[in-house]
Formats: sequence, structure tokens, C-alpha cells
Amino acid sequence: MSTATVAARPGAVLADIRPASRVRDAALVLGGAVLTGLAAQLSVPVPGSPVPVTGQTFAALLVGTALGARRGFLSLALYAVAGVVGVPWFAGGTSGSGAVSFGYVIGMLLASAAVGALARRGADRSALRMAGTMILGEAIIYAVGVPYLALAADLSASQAISLGLTPFLIGDALKAALAMGVLPTAWKFVSKR
Repeated sequence: MSTATVAARPGAVLADIRPASRVRDAALVLGGAVLTGLAAQLSVPVPGSPVPVTGQTFAALLVGTALGARRGFLSLALYAVAGVVGVPWFAGGTSGSGAVSFGYVIGMLLASAAVGALARRGADRSALRMAGTMILGEAIIYAVGVPYLALAADLSASQAISLGLTPFLIGDALKAALAMGVLPTAWKFVSKR
């Protein structure tokens, strides 16, 4: 099957361009986890907040979108489990489940599955739909991460929002804009091959 045929086929994600196999799927899952772990090392502290700005949320959403719901979820599950058992690839080279920002990791796991399911429905094929997909993915991450932050750091809801959501909105808008260009462009490139 040609890449153009895959690109035109409903229900396909970018990872479906090459023929499926268990070895290839395992490599994609591992690669998605590693990409997320590497992106988490792009970490910038936010003054006053226990949560840094990282590249891991963008990577998690790209992994989910490119691999689809099942492989995306498995990638982020591998990332989370490996980080909990000691691989130092959470934000800033940390590991374990004790960080107040661990809720964001759980949120990324769920968000990768959600954006992957939307990608299977073609949400990654146009800039506008991709923007909506990224915004939904970010909302899922915050819906888990901010309440977890409030509980773990003993913060009020308004404090958790001010420390764990508000400082990140501009960066998230930039990530959505980047995804709006990257994924639809990748599909256009694949369709021409």
C-alpha cells in the first residue's frame, strides 16, 4: 500500500504509513516514551510555581496524534511507569511519583489517548482541527494536573490555577500553533509521496 493510499484512508494516523508489525509498534511505543522523556528535559522554572515549563506536554500530544490512541497511550504509560520506578526523565531529570507535578504526567497519559482518537478521525489533517485537538489535549492535562497540584501542594483551587495553569497559557498557545503547522504539513508531504 502506498503512502498516498494510507494518507487518503480514513482512520489512519501518521504511524500507519508503514506496514504494521508488533516489532514496529513496540519500537514506536518506545520511541514515543523516549521522545517525551527527552522533551521533559527542556525545562524552565517558572518563578513562584512548583511546575516548570517543559517540552513534554507538546511531545506527549504529538506522540498521541502521530501514533493513535492505543500506541500513544502505551507510550505515555511506559514513560510514566519508567519514571516512577526511577528513570530520571521527568521534568528536569527527576523521577518518582512524589512530585507535585505528577498529575500532569497522568493527564498526559489520558490526553495522548484522546488526541490519538481524534487523529484517527482526521483531526490532524487541517490547521484548524489540529488547533482544537491540541487545546482539548491541553485541557485534559490541566483537568488532572491542576487538582493534583492543589492536593499534593496543599493549595486552594485558585492558588493551583494561578501557579499551575495561568503561567502556561501563552506557551500552550504557541505549542498549538506549532502543531497546527507541523502535522497537517506532514500529511501533505505524505500524500505527495
